[in-house]
Amino acid sequence: MTELKDLDRELGSFRGRLLAAAAFVLLAFALLAARLVYLQVFRHDDLALQAEANRIAVVPVVPNRGLIVDRNGIVLASNYSAYTVEITPSRAGPLEPLIDELATIIEITPRDRRRFKRLLEESKNFESLPIRTRLGEDEVARIIAQRFRLPGVEVKARLFRSYPLGDVGSHLLGYIGRINQAEKRAMEDWADEDQANYNGTEYIGKLGLEQAYESELHGSTGYEKMETSAAGRAVRRLDSQGATPGNTLVLSIDIRLQALAETMFGNRRGALVAIDPRSGEVLAFVSKPTFDPNLFVDGIDVDSWRELNESIDKPLLNRAMRGTYPPGSTYKPFMAMAALDSGKRSPTTLINDPGYFMFGGHRFGSPENERGGIMDMRRSIVESSNVYYYTLANEMGVDLIHDQMAPLGFGRKTGIDLEGELTGDLPSTDWKRQRFKKPEQQRWYAGETISLGIGQGYNNFTMLQMANALGTVVTGGLRFQPRLVREIEDVVTGQRRRVAGAALEPLPYKPEHVEVLRNALAGVPVEGTSRASFAGAGYASGGKTGTAQAVGARANEKYNAAKVEEHKRDHALYIAAAPINEPTVALAVIVENAGWGSDSAAPIARRVFDYLLLGQYPSEEDMAAVREGKAKAPLGKPRRATDIALPGNALVQSAALPARALSTTAALASSGGPR
Repeated sequence: MTELKDLDRELGSFRGRLLAAAAFVLLAFALLAARLVYLQVFRHDDLALQAEANRIAVVPVVPNRGLIVDRNGIVLASNYSAYTVEITPSRAGPLEPLIDELATIIEITPRDRRRFKRLLEESKNFESLPIRTRLGEDEVARIIAQRFRLPGVEVKARLFRSYPLGDVGSHLLGYIGRINQAEKRAMEDWADEDQANYNGTEYIGKLGLEQAYESELHGSTGYEKMETSAAGRAVRRLDSQGATPGNTLVLSIDIRLQALAETMFGNRRGALVAIDPRSGEVLAFVSKPTFDPNLFVDGIDVDSWRELNESIDKPLLNRAMRGTYPPGSTYKPFMAMAALDSGKRSPTTLINDPGYFMFGGHRFGSPENERGGIMDMRRSIVESSNVYYYTLANEMGVDLIHDQMAPLGFGRKTGIDLEGELTGDLPSTDWKRQRFKKPEQQRWYAGETISLGIGQGYNNFTMLQMANALGTVVTGGLRFQPRLVREIEDVVTGQRRRVAGAALEPLPYKPEHVEVLRNALAGVPVEGTSRASFAGAGYASGGKTGTAQAVGARANEKYNAAKVEEHKRDHALYIAAAPINEPTVALAVIVENAGWGSDSAAPIARRVFDYLLLGQYPSEEDMAAVREGKAKAPLGKPRRATDIALPGNALVQSAALPARALSTTAALASSGGPR
């Protein structure tokens, strides 16, 4: 009986364990079923999306950047594709041994290493950085064959920006460069659509038109949907949408004129701006010295950057719109118009010029005027009388001068389609109170007004402002925002969108006052200070020379250029318009530290007019003399402008310009000026 009782107890215990196990199994299956229902029903859409994402990779397709061409279709900025070898630091291990190993396979120059080091400092560790660009096919093959021993190294095909004419027009074109961390942070504030359009984009406009028209030049990013294996390798393309290239910028600039003007400066520093005063179109926008924007395309190395950034000549400074200078005697025509418009003087008002002007016990000299005598308004401009304008400034006062000059654009931005323009300084009593902190500095003294009349003192303006203001005066008050881009061509439709400078409200100058000023300006190249440079010109122009102090001189100190350091010598200026009776071009030019405007600046202006109005290009003999500052009227037989080859690898984008587009010189021949 005892044994049976034990057996029953064991059977009962077994059944209990069996039931518990069965319950556990049933519970497990119930949980699995519940989980299956949850995943298949409630999480189906989300998990299906994740599975599809693991199977499919969406790869951005970066668009071709838009072209930039001049008014005649000459390509100024284009693209080309090339292979690069890149290193991802986070996957590469120690970089120096890796680069040394890579250098045994392909050539890695010291400049390549310096550029890579600079990119490494500006980028994050997981970003792919180029160590060598523009690889040949044999170099690509060698790297691929040795890739197993080069962790973090890969070969990529990339688009590169090219500036075929090198340093010609570099300050107006600008350049592109890799997107840095600050720019990436700024992009985070962009709209989602704009951020998405930059997926895969590594370069962005940094300066000039490349920066100002980034949205037009960038284009629209496309994509490719690729099916991938478990290892992440592409298996096949499932879908794609091509990228749309950026639009083409058609400039108002004539690049042949631009190159001519830059060449005439030689090794001298300075700026020149030529504008069509009827529309605000900029024909030439020169800043010297220039730089080669191609240096920045794949990252500039440390030594080249230091050379540009620390040079005493400041080649990176855009002098045309960021260089501010006292205008010197080129300010006198504007003072004359202010006198007429305010009623302070008439054209026939006579002022005795003894060669000096006394005010408050201080002697203000008149070194530009040797003859002196009785001056009316015309003679004061033709012979550049300082005394006439000393007395005029004293009569008008600083605030009236300010109120007359401000509508011409002095002391404010012109609104040109570039970023970084400076306002310059147009003084007034309010301006001085805001400019200085100490009470004794904030007070305006009457003696400070005198030198304003001859463009000295606190006056500081850009050549862009000077050319724009002259265009307003000689056209009887027409005002425009200057523009470098003439049209934007849609690369898909081929349609063009005109980019006109905003027409501002004209100034209400009286026609008789405009005629007085034109007549005075016309006398300067005929019988005045620029007559030697414009002898034999086949057109009537008007202008005004100027010489401006780079460094202030002490009272009663006689200026001697030979005893002054080159960077402290006076600047040479010239403003001019032609044809003077119906102006189609107004320009302002400065040659830094070159002395008299009649010697260095006026000869450059003469040859710009010869190009625009006559289609003439200086002879080689003449060009050499102009570059050295030793020319007056043109030397030798001029050449046809269209026969002169451009520097670099100039191309004409015929598809970018319709048949109706005319060259600048052809348009001038039929209409008397650039359109």
